[in-house]
Amino acid sequence: MTRYLTLLLLLLAGFSSYGQKAKVTGKLLDSTSGKPLEYAYVVYNSSNHYSTTNLHGEFNLEVPADTAFTLTFQYQSITKKIKVAAIKAGETKTLDVRMRGTVEGTEFEIGSQRDRTKISVITLKPGEFKRFSNPSGNFENILKTLGVASGNNELSSGFNVRGGNYDENLIYVNDIEIYRPQLIRSGQQEGLSFINSDLVDNIEFSAGGFSARYGDKLSSVLDIRYRNPDSFSVGGNINFLGASLYVEGKKGPRFRYLVGSRFRSNAYLFGSLDVQGNYQPRFMDVQSLVQYDLDSRWNLSWLGAVASNRYLFVPESQRTSFGTVSQALQLTVFFNGAELMRYLTSTNALTLKFTPNNHSQYKLIASAITSNEREYYTVEGAYRLDELDKDLGSSTFGQAKFNRGAGYFINHARNELQVQAYTAAFRGLYTKNQWNLRYGADYRKEIINDVLNEWVYNDSADYSIPNNSGDSLFLYSTIRGKNNLNSNRVTAFVEQTWDLDRERNMLFNAGLRYNYWDLNGQSLVSPRMQFSFEPNRKHNFKVATDSLKKRDYVLKAAWGVYYQPPFYRELRSLDGTVRTDVKAQRSIHYVLGADTYFEMWGRTFKFFSEVYYKDLDNLIPYYYENVRIRYYANNNAQGYATGIDTRVNGEFIKGLESWFSLSFLHTRERIKYTDLNGAEQVSDWLRRPTDQRINLGIFFQDELPRHEEYKVHVNVVFGSGLPYFLGGLYRYNDEFRIPAYRRVDMGFSREFISPNRPAKGKFWSNFHTAWVSLDVFNILGVANTASFIWVRDVNGQTYAVPNYLTSRRVNLNFIFRL
Repeated sequence: MTRYLTLLLLLLAGFSSYGQKAKVTGKLLDSTSGKPLEYAYVVYNSSNHYSTTNLHGEFNLEVPADTAFTLTFQYQSITKKIKVAAIKAGETKTLDVRMRGTVEGTEFEIGSQRDRTKISVITLKPGEFKRFSNPSGNFENILKTLGVASGNNELSSGFNVRGGNYDENLIYVNDIEIYRPQLIRSGQQEGLSFINSDLVDNIEFSAGGFSARYGDKLSSVLDIRYRNPDSFSVGGNINFLGASLYVEGKKGPRFRYLVGSRFRSNAYLFGSLDVQGNYQPRFMDVQSLVQYDLDSRWNLSWLGAVASNRYLFVPESQRTSFGTVSQALQLTVFFNGAELMRYLTSTNALTLKFTPNNHSQYKLIASAITSNEREYYTVEGAYRLDELDKDLGSSTFGQAKFNRGAGYFINHARNELQVQAYTAAFRGLYTKNQWNLRYGADYRKEIINDVLNEWVYNDSADYSIPNNSGDSLFLYSTIRGKNNLNSNRVTAFVEQTWDLDRERNMLFNAGLRYNYWDLNGQSLVSPRMQFSFEPNRKHNFKVATDSLKKRDYVLKAAWGVYYQPPFYRELRSLDGTVRTDVKAQRSIHYVLGADTYFEMWGRTFKFFSEVYYKDLDNLIPYYYENVRIRYYANNNAQGYATGIDTRVNGEFIKGLESWFSLSFLHTRERIKYTDLNGAEQVSDWLRRPTDQRINLGIFFQDELPRHEEYKVHVNVVFGSGLPYFLGGLYRYNDEFRIPAYRRVDMGFSREFISPNRPAKGKFWSNFHTAWVSLDVFNILGVANTASFIWVRDVNGQTYAVPNYLTSRRVNLNFIFRL
């Protein structure tokens, strides 16, 4: 009997030991950047027992006690296994695990496990942006190949998103909203945009349906993060168009710095334009990000930037051929005078960050932006309009056959604009269990002083326009004004993200945004929400090694109300007066999207697609003069925008990321206006100025087999024709059109020094990387049209003469990093 009792006690003790549990917790981090890897699997002994990491890369998993085991970490298609020694019952073991968060060798990573849960978000992890052939040197041109942004001017950093214009895009750098100069008329004058790609660490771009923490614009958000350096480095590049240099480093455990400077002169590029003369552009800036850890909880950072852009041009002549095979025309102009565009912009932002624990974070941000813009020009010109000989057998083929008209004009302006914006902001973050709460508030003071004085005199075919009589001189157009505005804006937001089902990656975000502007007395409340889930995530993990069995896709939806209170440019009417009663424009976004990963040629690719509809009202009509937007300062239009964006990206060539994008858009508006008789009218449904029906973007990279140091890349942009509007009552019909935009840029590069190809020689051993690239801009030599100028012949017929953009040019780059 005693033997049976002893055996029973031993069995009970065994079962008790088997049921005892231990815990393993920790963080999963990217081995390169040190950033947390979100929504990765943590699996016990390759079984169905697993957990997933949260937004901070943290995991918590119960395991049997007193037994050694293996943990498998899976992030996207990357897997890492580690063996863990037995843990005693009731105890917790903490692990800090590092693994690659990106595929080695790629220069761009588009999309990640994290951004699969976001609506319309493209995440770019830049490696070497300079390998992208870019005539303007501005980062924003990369977006035009991704299928969610478009632009018809390679010299401009402005871009349109889903039917919106340049002014409808938010740009942030380290939580600071960036100011875009207002007086710029053409891409030639624009110079460098704020974003310095040498300093960039991470980019997120949302084309619509974005959350409540982002500000008050109708179309998109571009959120930039500059690097947080952990070691000393120097890099830069020099080319035919300019140069750049950056220095970064860390002093001791607390102090980090990142400084970059750029200089650019596009005179060589402008030499391919039809208007010839003495171009003297000079664009330069200096930016710095300095950080200091006061202790383990407090961090102080300063972002500073000064940009000085000057565009001086002394025009001499212009010869532009246009028309059709049946009627070939040529405009010849001889100029006298000069134009000078100068703007000096400074940005300063101080951020104090407090992280009391692993669940909370608070930021206080104080920023000041000042901009002084000056536009001076007086240019007179005498022109003649000729019809060309189109007879192929004629000895004078292509030469002027007879004159259709002649004229004279004077363009004059003395415009000055001063903008000051001072902001105090608070940001809060709380994450624990089901809480992922973000909240914040901003106060902004704006001071604007504007002096306008511009006029145009036209004398066409010996007749002044308008006709003059006696001693009076009537000008074709005149804008004069002196405007001073002093206003205050208050904004606030709160948003919460719920993790509804971790196994299916089901997330729901809801938020509210509030905006008040004392100039027009308008208070606005914007509700916004997003939803995403991965229906087959659990199944996909079980068949992770068999790509044919995977059903790897994510479904997304978003809805939100987006208001855009007017800035100064929307308030200023065509005659230069300011209307302070203009209200905010409104856009209601409806977005449905999906993306899927698939295997091809043994590599992972991603297909992305989104359909959207935007209900637009309280719109302010406008039209373009080259890249300048002229508003009617009246909320008298309503409209809509709908379309679909698609893109596929991956390593078509192993180790090199490429993508193909295709988008379709349809956007229209209807405008209420008063005709010449004083009667109220409503226009037909008109194409909006940004109604570009088809956009195609391609960025493709390749390299020589067995000689990977030789690479080639090509970027292609195609945009179908745009409507072109004139001012006044001509705005209410859409009979003119700008031809399709077609451009192909190609680059060839040779890598001399890299981690896999160390330098030889004492001097070159100091270099970490060094390579040379030869870029051919507009390799097909397509004459793209930016805008039109209008001339009359002796019969009073008006002709639209295209203002062509840049032609073919070659640029040589030398890029290095120490």
